[in-house]
Amino acid sequence: MRREDTKEEAAFRAEVRAWLEAHAPLIGEGWARAGHAHTPAAEQAWFDRCRAWQQTLYDAGWGAITLPEAYGGRGGGPAQQLIFDEEAASFDVTTGFLSSSIDLIAPALLAYGTEAQKERFLRPLLRADETWCQLFSEPDAGSDLAALRCRGELSEEGWRVNGQKLWTTSAQHCEWGFLLVRSDPDVPKHAGISFLLVDMRTPGIEVRPLPTITGGRHFNEVFFTDVRVPAENVVNGPGGGWPVARLVLMHESVSIGTSHLRNDGAEALVELAIRRGRYEDPLLRQALARTWIEERVLGWLGDRIRDSVLDGAPPDVDGSVVKVLWAESRARKSDVALDLLGAEAMLEGEDAQGRGYWQNYMLDRYMGTIGGGTVEVHRNGIGERVLGLPREARPDREVAFRELKGGVSD
Repeated sequence: MRREDTKEEAAFRAEVRAWLEAHAPLIGEGWARAGHAHTPAAEQAWFDRCRAWQQTLYDAGWGAITLPEAYGGRGGGPAQQLIFDEEAASFDVTTGFLSSSIDLIAPALLAYGTEAQKERFLRPLLRADETWCQLFSEPDAGSDLAALRCRGELSEEGWRVNGQKLWTTSAQHCEWGFLLVRSDPDVPKHAGISFLLVDMRTPGIEVRPLPTITGGRHFNEVFFTDVRVPAENVVNGPGGGWPVARLVLMHESVSIGTSHLRNDGAEALVELAIRRGRYEDPLLRQALARTWIEERVLGWLGDRIRDSVLDGAPPDVDGSVVKVLWAESRARKSDVALDLLGAEAMLEGEDAQGRGYWQNYMLDRYMGTIGGGTVEVHRNGIGERVLGLPREARPDREVAFRELKGGVSD
């Protein structure tokens, strides 16, 4: 059972609802959930509209509810953010990727940034005057992020960066990026990493979009060739990047795990089964029942997290648990849908039922099971954090990165 709002929460909810009704269209009347064409121009237009909505939120005092007022936030608590998100779900507006980047870099700057960095970057970030991308993964450093090899060398002239990053979302649209570099190969791999703030318009940066199987171009590979970064743009000092990265990754896991708790699709699958005359198939009914049950479990987990937040307590549900269940149940839904569609599952666009909604859902299934950390990595975290299992053996933990296979060579 979801607990009722307190008097103060109910008043805040009414204030949020009134503002949204005056400034945002209801679902079905606007643009945010209508989808967008996968062309560079259309994706740029989508990004610009998301930016404009974030600016509208910020100017009205809703763009950074939980952040300190000193840096442009509202100074509210997590409960207020939760209430705003619940009310906004009824309206056809979104900040898209921008909210994710804000959720990742803002806490890192607040926890580890210098006062000058907070003053320089937080307000433009929160208002989306400057948008940010995450430059972490590399071709040989994804699940084992600490194996990264993009090199950052510090001298009296500042940092010089050379290397490659991969799977960088919206890099072609963003003005800034937060970047992990290998700054010292002569110490163990976790200790020799630095966290830099880089202007994406700096000479030597090349962004190449990576078209996905759905036709989207939101992923990119980014190349750095003798890129200059000011010395003051390091967060937590040279070699202090791993704790900052850990904080970013923790927020990423929680964001992915909790942003889809009200997962939908089971009822649509039931309706599709009825239309296809397959509803009495016992094996299919079992698969439909599983999708319905998993949605209900996700909803109940969401209620537990919601009530903990409203009560001012840490959530008693690990973000990785929710992320794994959401990702794997989402993949199973696509299997059921394509089984129902049969040969029609090979159609797309205007030729397909629902303009290929379920086909696209299937093609995009690995967004959940790989994106934001593979489910295998999250299961390791669940074993250690939730179940209390011993950590896996790490023989490379005390070895200088240069000595590891695939490490830096002069």
